[in-house]
Formats: sequence, structure tokens, C-alpha cells
Amino acid sequence: MAELKTRLQNDLTAAMKARETVTAGALRMALTAVTNEEVAGKQARELSDDEVVKVLTREAKKRKEAAEAFAGAGRTEQAELERRELAVLEAYLPAQLDDAELKSIVDKAVEAVAAQLGETPGPKQMGQVMKAVNAEVAGRAEGGRVAAAVKAKLTS
Repeated sequence: MAELKTRLQNDLTAAMKARETVTAGALRMALTAVTNEEVAGKQARELSDDEVVKVLTREAKKRKEAAEAFAGAGRTEQAELERRELAVLEAYLPAQLDDAELKSIVDKAVEAVAAQLGETPGPKQMGQVMKAVNAEVAGRAEGGRVAAAVKAKLTS
């Protein structure tokens, strides 16, 4: 079993014993999402730690969007609950890259694509650059931030 999944299960047990309802609820939803991902498809399989991180990232994004939606609708209590669940999930995710680190990764990817093409890539080669950057970033930055950084580099 993936170490991260085991850690989630152990932390859920501890949260239930300590009667931490928000933490327990967030971990239950996260483990349910992991289990659903494991049994999706034609054959059940066990997820690796990287795949569990992807599931947790997806769940964290859902919490963030739900918090924004609730806040926009004036339901502050529900929005706060979603933010607290998001904080619980973020504890299990890798640290997010800051802008300088992301820019450095984008610069290296642009240089690598330029070496492959023999010319400086432009906006038409954004897909190739994004592929190289996403391989390096691996869940440590949101897709929108990555795309914006790549687009800014290619259009400058």
C-alpha cells in the first residue's frame, strides 16, 4: 500500500479518536476519492504515492472552488468549512513552487525545446514547452499558473 494512503488512514483514525470532525471529514472524503480512483476502470489497482498526490490535488482544488462559490453566495460558514478542509488536505501535498522557482523551470524547458527545434519556440510550440514544464513541476504548481508563466515567456 502507498505510504501516503497509509498515513491518511492513520491520521483519520487519530482524528476520529480526538473528535476532530473537520479533519476526519476531510480525510474521509480524500480516502474515498483515492479508493474510487483505485477501483475505476476495468481492473482494480493500487495507487502509487504520486497518483495519491494527484487525487489529493484534485480534491484540494474542489475545496478551493467550493469555498469561492459559497463565499460568493454569501454562505460564509460553509465557505469557512471548505477552507478548513482545504488546509487539512494541503498538509499532505508537496510544497507549492514560488514564482522564481517556476520561472526558472520554464526557462530551462524553453531552452530544451529550443535545442530540439533549432530555433526559439514561440506561442505555437506552447504544448511542447508545457509538456516539459509539467514533467518537472509534477503537482507543485497549479496548471493555470504554469500556463500563464509559459505563455508570458513565449510571448516576450
